[in-house]
Amino acid sequence: METYLLDWASLLLRWLHVITAIAWIGSSFYFVFLDSSLTPPADHKLRGEGATGELWAVHGGGFYHPVKYAVRPPALPPHLHWFYWEAYSTWLSGFALFTVVYLWNASTFLVDRSLVDWSPGAAVAVAVSFLLLFWVLYDAICQLFGHRRNGDGIVGALVLLLVCAACWLACQWFPGRAAFLLVAAMMATAMSANVFFWIIPGQKKVIRAIEAGEPVDPVHGWRGKQRSVHNTYFTLPVLFGMLSTHYGFLYQHERNWVVLVLMMFAGAAVRQFFVMRHGYRLGRNRHPAGYALVGVAVIAGVAWWLAPAPGASTAGPVPAATYSSVGAVIAQRCAACHGAQLQMKNVRLDSPEALKQHAAAVYQQAVVQKTMPLNNSTAMTEAERALLGQWFQRGAPVN
Repeated sequence: METYLLDWASLLLRWLHVITAIAWIGSSFYFVFLDSSLTPPADHKLRGEGATGELWAVHGGGFYHPVKYAVRPPALPPHLHWFYWEAYSTWLSGFALFTVVYLWNASTFLVDRSLVDWSPGAAVAVAVSFLLLFWVLYDAICQLFGHRRNGDGIVGALVLLLVCAACWLACQWFPGRAAFLLVAAMMATAMSANVFFWIIPGQKKVIRAIEAGEPVDPVHGWRGKQRSVHNTYFTLPVLFGMLSTHYGFLYQHERNWVVLVLMMFAGAAVRQFFVMRHGYRLGRNRHPAGYALVGVAVIAGVAWWLAPAPGASTAGPVPAATYSSVGAVIAQRCAACHGAQLQMKNVRLDSPEALKQHAAAVYQQAVVQKTMPLNNSTAMTEAERALLGQWFQRGAPVN
């Protein structure tokens, strides 16, 4: 019953997390587009009021005219919308999902004794520390170097080194699947913390200054913009880290931390292309196609690197793909979690009928995606995966 209830909690939290993430990322991408597409106001009255940019757009049958005041508007409107619950809800639902799936089952998902022989409690403590420590170090880098001339380049280089170090450590201490997710979660935590500790407090200080009739310090807008830009470059790497947990050929590679670093770098490069292409249309910068090409080239290079060598996937002769040979593999590699004593996810594979029923799932998860056995805890070989693949392609015979 506990497994059943956890499955429901995982389903509902995952659903909520995806919905809130869509709302947060969508609004973030929109405002990056908006900032990159604004042009100086044509109306003298708007310029006199302190407006620094405007955009005319058409959507859903109507015309929209957003106007930006970089420091302060001429007067505060009675209704002011704040963009923060999207970020907070995404982090809260994500951490709740991380707790239900990974922290609650730490002995299964966070502990690989071939890497580190520690207790589930220690693994949980280190995993949570990853989220906190990355934010502390990242925030310190921004505060120490972000205000300097050429500070953005220094911050970018140091944060890149920090992410690389975190990828290496996570893959040394945790199973690959958990390591990839943990790196994504720590970056997502920094994104939410940027909103909570810098962007929203800065906006509140501006509001209080306007209400008190005091001069507005433009540093608050500058800091908020800086952290918002960081968030947009984190987005695609974070999404890759979370989605990659469904693809065992990525996180099970012997140099999985390098795979993670390269793919996250590719995501940031592609994001740079989308950020700059709006400015290119207005003649503000050169065509950013080079960034997209770099991102695509890195992805193609990783795909080429990870591709199995011809004839290497079987690692030896493969026995005839009969139910007898396949059943022996299932009994040795899968029955501990899907047998008479335990049926994880309500899946049982220790009989011909049950194996036939779940043949497609076995093929997808053990052969195609290589996500099972979980963390390859029973050391299924490439030859055994090839055997399962041949058996499925023959129609999964059980006679």
